[in-house]
Amino acid sequence: PFGGVHAPISVVRMAVGDAYGAEEWREGDGEDEAAFRTERIERRICRAVAEFAFRLAEDTGAKVFGGPKFTVSPVYEGMLKEEMDAAAERHPGVPYEPQLIDATFALLISSSGDPLVIPALNRDGDILSDLVLPLFGSIAGSESLLVGFGDDYVPTVVLAEAAHGTAPSLQGKNVANPMAMILAGAAVLSYAGADAQQPARAIREACLEAVADGVRTADLAGQAGTSEFTDEVIRRTKQKLEVWSAL
Repeated sequence: PFGGVHAPISVVRMAVGDAYGAEEWREGDGEDEAAFRTERIERRICRAVAEFAFRLAEDTGAKVFGGPKFTVSPVYEGMLKEEMDAAAERHPGVPYEPQLIDATFALLISSSGDPLVIPALNRDGDILSDLVLPLFGSIAGSESLLVGFGDDYVPTVVLAEAAHGTAPSLQGKNVANPMAMILAGAAVLSYAGADAQQPARAIREACLEAVADGVRTADLAGQAGTSEFTDEVIRRTKQKLEVWSAL
């Protein structure tokens, strides 16, 4: 990892409302012109973000870390902090270290340590994901899950994709890093029932082990192409599943 970070970091981003759902307008002319924006977050969304973050940390042995700028914005951003505190009370066994968002960025860059789960407002989460991925070496290094919740904040819909979006300039050149899409496939399988857990684990391990053994695309200082890396992951995945079935 280029940034020296080895422990997993999960950003739980509020993907609705906030800055990206705001109404914007301008008033006045010349130097007196002013721009306005109305932002909105809802308690049920804040509660879903906080509860999912603590359940994820509970499942993965991680610490819930970070948070919004609740000191400057106690009414607006403070709503997420209130729900984080409430979730911490419901999950007393999960380590909890709330931080202001600016301190969160600084601490991520300056240190590495325990696995982290970071609840975040919409824009904060967008920026955080773009910061966290290069700490491990590449923006193409992780999957992104879009989660819809039912009763008791249990996921009922899960969509997986590459966190970085598309890369049309690399299309057809066989140089793009396919890790994020491969890991997205593993992530979908992890929600597909008991029979899919071993394949999900095999794909994830095969992908990360290939990188660790030096089969890397150019963004990770390697020379493998898209096809070569993908073929290596397929080979390792098949090998793992064959060994596990024999055991």
